[in-house]
Amino acid sequence: MKLKQLPEDFSVTESWRFDPDPRGQWFVYLMDKQKLSTFEAVERLRAAAKVQSADVSYCGLKDKQGRTTQLVAVRGTQVDLQEPDLRLKPLGRTASALSAANTTSNRFAVTVRDLSEEDVARLAASMAEVRRIGVIDYFDSQRFGSLKHGQGFLVKDLMRGEHEIALKNFLARPSELDRTTDAKVKQFWKENWGNWELRNPHPGAERYDMVVRYLRKHPQDYLGAFLRTEPRWRGLQVFAYQSWLWNEGVKAYLRDVVGVARLVSIRYQAGTLLFPRELDGGLARELRGKTFPLLAPGSRFEDPRMELAALSVLARENQTLADLRVKDAPQIHFDAEERPLLVSPGKLVVGEARKDELNRGRLRVNLAFTLPPGAYATLVVKRLFWWTLQPGAKREPERKAPVRPPEPTKQEKVEERRRTGFLAAKRARREARKKKT
Repeated sequence: MKLKQLPEDFSVTESWRFDPDPRGQWFVYLMDKQKLSTFEAVERLRAAAKVQSADVSYCGLKDKQGRTTQLVAVRGTQVDLQEPDLRLKPLGRTASALSAANTTSNRFAVTVRDLSEEDVARLAASMAEVRRIGVIDYFDSQRFGSLKHGQGFLVKDLMRGEHEIALKNFLARPSELDRTTDAKVKQFWKENWGNWELRNPHPGAERYDMVVRYLRKHPQDYLGAFLRTEPRWRGLQVFAYQSWLWNEGVKAYLRDVVGVARLVSIRYQAGTLLFPRELDGGLARELRGKTFPLLAPGSRFEDPRMELAALSVLARENQTLADLRVKDAPQIHFDAEERPLLVSPGKLVVGEARKDELNRGRLRVNLAFTLPPGAYATLVVKRLFWWTLQPGAKREPERKAPVRPPEPTKQEKVEERRRTGFLAAKRARREARKKKT
């Protein structure tokens, strides 16, 4: 199974609401972006409008790999942005900044590629399981970009008091997967760590200006420099680690409550995820109504089995709930929150399997469904095709067309006639000798 081979293979349309106010200070737009993260798109919008980060608000984070639409608002000024990969459509004005509360749902259209005939045949049964049970509301690989790029969980470095390591991971660890100029910016600071008076010559270095200017005056205060990063980005670093703890805690809970025999495992960026396949009606209804906490010092548990699962994951990390903080940095904090254990994709439909023009001898199918804000469409697809993502699963070899021998050249045809004519004459002489004897 392959996802997002083309930008149009993955599209999401945000359903939204906001309170129109013709005198509101926030100008609201529908932002249509392609192959851009929400952060990247907002940064370009901010630069075009010549406003500060706090003057741009949006509902949530949308996937970079694909085409997405979402609400965005700019405070105090109008902006016209019409570029091939980023376009704005004005919708009106409102009095308040946008937040996740302005999103009601997301509708996804996904093309799943590189499928075998057996994969397509198994899809109907898998869809029936998803409709009956739902999908565990895990956080998917997109949440863990810092792992993909080799930075790890930066907030863990801060929690351990390793402030310089955290700052190096942010400022001076270029990713081997990054082909943008940002990798060159980070490579420069990796090679010149501590030489803060130097000017970074690469485009995009200005993104880190506040951090570098602070280090010029306070070269040993790495925590203070880290606190000069964009607040929403810092919050995302906390949320990434919370998300991983949530995933691991839910896995431990499912092993206890559902049992390993009724769970299937699939790979993702941060390890593996577990999904139930067979649940009796009572247990399915019980799980559907439950939430699992995003851990913070203030987390409280009503279910002893959930508490045991969550605390066991912290114990593996040599932590307790009280350790989920960064000393001397109240700006970086863990907030307790409940997240639904299960999510049910709405209006789930599948199109007819067709020949995959990008993968020879394979098939593709189109899926469409609706999810509430915060749920991951990629997880729905992975759950539907779980057997293709199990640890150790191998992709079927391509079906190759029979190889036909090449047509002989004119010279080769002449030589062949000569050869066959010589052999025919030789056979004739042999037969004549036999008759004489």
